[in-house]
Amino acid sequence: MTDNLMRTIDLRGQRLTRSELLQAMPRAQMGTHEAAELVQPILDEVHQRGAAALRDFGERFDGVRPTNLCVPQEKLQQALEELDPEVKLAIEESVRRSRAVSASQVPEGFHTDLAPGARVSERWIPVQRVGLYVPGGKAVYPSSVIMNVVPAQAAGVQSLAIATPPSKTSEEGLPNGTILATCAILGVDEVYAVGGAQAIAMFAYGAKGSLPQDGDVLCDPVDKITGPGNIFVATAKRLVSGFVGIDAVAGPTEIAIVADSGANPEWLAADLIGQAEHDELAGSVLIVDDEALAQRVQESLLHRVPRTEHAERVTTSLAGSQSGIILTDGIDQSIEVANAYAAEHLEIQTKDADAVIARITNAGAIFRGPYSPVPLGDYMSGSNHVLPTGGTARFASGLGVHTFMKPVEVIEYDEEGLKVLASRINAFAVSEDLPGHGECVLSRFIDDPYDKATLRQQEQEAGLL
Repeated sequence: MTDNLMRTIDLRGQRLTRSELLQAMPRAQMGTHEAAELVQPILDEVHQRGAAALRDFGERFDGVRPTNLCVPQEKLQQALEELDPEVKLAIEESVRRSRAVSASQVPEGFHTDLAPGARVSERWIPVQRVGLYVPGGKAVYPSSVIMNVVPAQAAGVQSLAIATPPSKTSEEGLPNGTILATCAILGVDEVYAVGGAQAIAMFAYGAKGSLPQDGDVLCDPVDKITGPGNIFVATAKRLVSGFVGIDAVAGPTEIAIVADSGANPEWLAADLIGQAEHDELAGSVLIVDDEALAQRVQESLLHRVPRTEHAERVTTSLAGSQSGIILTDGIDQSIEVANAYAAEHLEIQTKDADAVIARITNAGAIFRGPYSPVPLGDYMSGSNHVLPTGGTARFASGLGVHTFMKPVEVIEYDEEGLKVLASRINAFAVSEDLPGHGECVLSRFIDDPYDKATLRQQEQEAGLL
């Protein structure tokens, strides 16, 4: 039908190569390379001018010039006191569940004894200082505060800073009150009214103060930056990556749903709309082996979309090239398509969901069954909603406690443990034309490892051979 809202990608009867299947997947275009020309000058300005540049960019991009770039403590507490009690209860429940899951994620160190006097162990060390970005724009995201802060705290990060755009409705240029209240609930007291690429620059390079309330140093540089954002935030993170750590260069949000004939078409339509509500570039993909079900979903969309508050945004998203209904020959091909798409959020609404999930290899997070819709994970499931997008779930995972920790190996050999390997290490080093490596080890056991004429004899006399 020509009046269907979503396009149909019919893969039935086709046997595609891996390359062809990947190319057939609907994707949003990121365009970070084009945005780099706009973002790099912002990074440079903040690097050079600090707080003065941050205020200029706040006025230019957010329409407000913050009085206090670093939000005063009393404003955080005031926001908490003014928070709607029902919203407060919802936030506290989300925090409770997220803390429970995060506590279970904390990795434990281990050691391996390879021989007498030969041990390799591993420690997990928290990142020292982290900058967490919380977007503004089309919506307010206190949930992103929770998803970034809770695992960082569970990891043991000692210094946490949050940046979020100032609100146009605040004469002082303060961020949204619900976000400030969430920071207060979580015990985060370093919050900046800074948004966009300029916030990423502030985290990466630090920022000197320009007014008395800033102090000499407004913000110290961080070691890692996490959190979602728009194309300019994503581009800024890509440009500073390497100078500081980042979680990922996130693209537009996306959902894929694997469904069969038993799925409820009204619920499928509602789930597609829910994801499309985020952004005009959000991807909503239904993977289904039943053409009649696909048509019922299309009909439900035509009925539901005009009645949702952000109908224009949803329509643009669902009709875009990044969205679509993919028709398959059966559940095997549906699973193959799902693994190729590698969705940020993957719902499984099939007869035997566990059997399907067992064969899923690529997904940011999997939502099993009709009563585990994506918004559950967005807010209250205890899982994390900062997930890999744009097919990167083929090699990347979502944000968690591990994001904020570094595994560091500790090598501990005693004299005997090294002695039994000394000659072999030397042979290995010589084969790589790095004889100094071998001489370094041999020096512990023989007098002159540089005398190659007598080296063999020295090794024998030292009991290395």
